[in-house]
Parts: sequence; structure tokens; C-alpha cells
Amino acid sequence: MTLIPLLPEIDASTPFACVDGKTVDRASFYAQVMNLAAALPEQERVLNMCADRYWFAVALFAAIARGMVTVLPNSAAPEHIAAVTAEQAGLLVLGDQPENPVAALPYFRVSQLPHAAMADTPMPLIAFDQRVACLYTSGSTGTPMPHFKTFGRLQLAIQAGAERVWGAAGGACSVVGTVPIRHMYGLESSVLLPILAGGRMATQIPFFPADIASALAEMPAPRLLVITPFHLRKLLEAEVSLPQIAVILSATAPLSVELAAQTRQQLGCPVLEIYGSTETGQVATRETDVETTWQTLQGITLEQRDDELWAVGEVYETPQMLNDTVELFSPQQFRLVDRKANMINVAGKRSSLSFLNAALTGLPGVVDGVFCIPERTANAEVERLAAFVVAPTLDRAAILAGLRQHVDAVFLPRHIVFVESLPRDGNGKILARTLQALIAQHLPERS
Repeated sequence: MTLIPLLPEIDASTPFACVDGKTVDRASFYAQVMNLAAALPEQERVLNMCADRYWFAVALFAAIARGMVTVLPNSAAPEHIAAVTAEQAGLLVLGDQPENPVAALPYFRVSQLPHAAMADTPMPLIAFDQRVACLYTSGSTGTPMPHFKTFGRLQLAIQAGAERVWGAAGGACSVVGTVPIRHMYGLESSVLLPILAGGRMATQIPFFPADIASALAEMPAPRLLVITPFHLRKLLEAEVSLPQIAVILSATAPLSVELAAQTRQQLGCPVLEIYGSTETGQVATRETDVETTWQTLQGITLEQRDDELWAVGEVYETPQMLNDTVELFSPQQFRLVDRKANMINVAGKRSSLSFLNAALTGLPGVVDGVFCIPERTANAEVERLAAFVVAPTLDRAAILAGLRQHVDAVFLPRHIVFVESLPRDGNGKILARTLQALIAQHLPERS
């Protein structure tokens, strides 16, 4: 059985995070992890609901040290928490809030332990195959599904990602992330990357452009910004003053070439786009404005098996099937077409919802927008599309005229519904259930 140290061998005096205005080094982080690990009651699984990234990390690694699986719901919505707790019995909630965020379950507040000198405690050794986390898919294409992650494979994935990201940045970075920490992208890139690959961690999770600028300014250079395409576009539109950023990571939705190029021009840094999923973790990267193909991370190859494409490597317990349409050039290089669920066929012509959404949101005057398929025939063929649009200064004719410049006429939406805003989650996604609710509300005869 292969055993791995809980934390990597990095100088213990190295600054790691700024907590409540004070710099915390790696020795102090380790001491707090072990202090919490010693205080936790016996439990098989815990529900990590910490709001602060630092305390989330302390709770996560304390649970790993104790052999506990950390359950990470994709949202704090009551209906989703209820589904998770019903599926995974006997959970203990770990949080940093004064009040229990999940009242129906027992609660342990991780940020109120008395200080203990635990830095000299021998480093725990963790089994390579120890299950340490259970993450849920986002629900953007259906019901959220659980996926378990093992410690050794997570570490391999982070090391492979760090080679690519730190390489683009010119060295280990201070990491500021706008993305949810309980999502696979946020967990890997804003939590595990600085912990396991020698970076610094920003504790807050900024959302608005001014807050992002403030969070970046608090961290020393070089800086890495972990963000989504939706929030990146909003950040550029805000034109706030930002400190120098070494590299930007983008994931959760397709990044357009135009937005990547605008980012490089406006902020003076490259945008590294990540391809991955909850099931696979990070698989490949590209610099979107200069590369059309994706390059898999070290140790990951793609294999065509019949009509399906599989990701293979030591980072996986078993090969993982990709839920995307991909053009494979070699075991390490490919072109991404779109998610299989997003591919549509109208009057014999094929396109993708991601392409149509990009065309819609790229129109001048469109603040936000999304295409949907509100009606299908009995044999599940697409009939006509609809679109929900946030565009206060435009009308239906202007939207259609703009779209005609970019898409085939068969893909023009029959119904255009103007709304004040679209309910996106922390990853900038519109969940499947949210879109169905919009259809039921605004297009009841089509739902």
C-alpha cells in the first residue's frame, strides 16, 4: 500500500494565507489542521459547509488526516442539501459560521478551537487509495450525481495541473478564486493547487469586480486568478483597476477566442482554459486565443473505444468516459466540439447550444442570454429554439438581425423572452432545473 504525506515537504516558514489580517505560514496551517483533526468526533463522513476558503481547507485536511470522507454539495440550496443528506446518512456538519448552516444535522464549528501547538506532530501518512471527498456534479445537464475522489489521485492531478499553470505564470502564484470551493474546478484550482503545489491561498471568495480587485491587491505577485468566462466578461466590462495578474484560469463553460484575446490585450496576461468535469477533474488546457487544440495534462491520455472517448491514466481509479463530442488528433491532443447534451439538429443541420449562446451573448447590447429547447416532437427531434435574453436597449428584431450575422436561419429562436436577469450559480452556469422553471414560467404552452 502506497502512503503519501498529508502535506508536501515545503519550508514550514513559507507564508501560506492571510487570515483576519494576519499572515499564516505553512507551519501554522498544519498545526490548525492537526488541532482540528484531534478534536473531531468519530465520524465516517462530514459535510464541509465552511464559507471561508482557509477554514474550508483546514476542515478538509483535518478530515483527511482522520480518515473521513468530506461530502461537498454543489450548492447550499435547501432542496439539494436535503437530497444529499438523505442519500448520505450520518453526516456531521463542519463550518465556520456562528450558526449551524444545516439545522437538521449535528454541527461542529471549526474556527473556534483553542490554539494548540501541534506543528511538531508527526506528519500523517495517507493511503494513495483513501477516499477523501465526494463531489456532486453541477446539475447543468440534469440531476446532480456524486463522485468519489482518492487522495493519491487528486495529488497526481494537482501536480500535473501545477506544471502547466505555474509554467504559464513563471512560478508558483498567489491564488485568488471567484469560483465555489465545493465544485471540482474550485476545489482543484483555488484550494488544492496552492496547498499541494506551493502557492499562496486567498481566503475570501470575491464575486463583484471591485471585490476581485481588492482580493488580488492583498496578495503578493505573481498572481493567478481562477474565474469563469461569465465573470471574466463582467470583470472586463467593469474596467476596474487591477494589479498585475500573471495568468488567468478559466473553466465551467466555453471561453470564446474573442474574450481570451480581449483579456490578454486589456490585462496583459494569458488566459489558460481548462477542460474537465466533476467526473474527470482537470484533463487538458489550452491558451484559447492562440491555440485551437487542447493538450492533455501529464499522465492523461485519451482513447477511442467504439463510439466513445475515454480518459485514461493513473489519476483515475477506472477510465472515465467523456460526455463531449471531441475530434481526436493524438492520445494527447484534441479539438473540443461541445458537450453531447448540447448538440442539436434542426431541419437536418447540426449546431451546438454553446456556440449559439456565445453568438447571442456576443451581440452588442446583450448583457446575458441563453438558448433553450422548449419543445420536442414525440421522437425527440428538436422543433424550434427559444432564447431568454437580458438586453434592456434592444428589441426582438434587433436580436434576430444580430444573430443572422452569425448563425444559420434555422437556429434563430422562434420565441425571445426578455428578462431582467438570468439566475446563474457561482460557476456562471444556468442549471437544468432553473432553465426548466424559466420555460414553465414564460413559455407554459411549450414546457
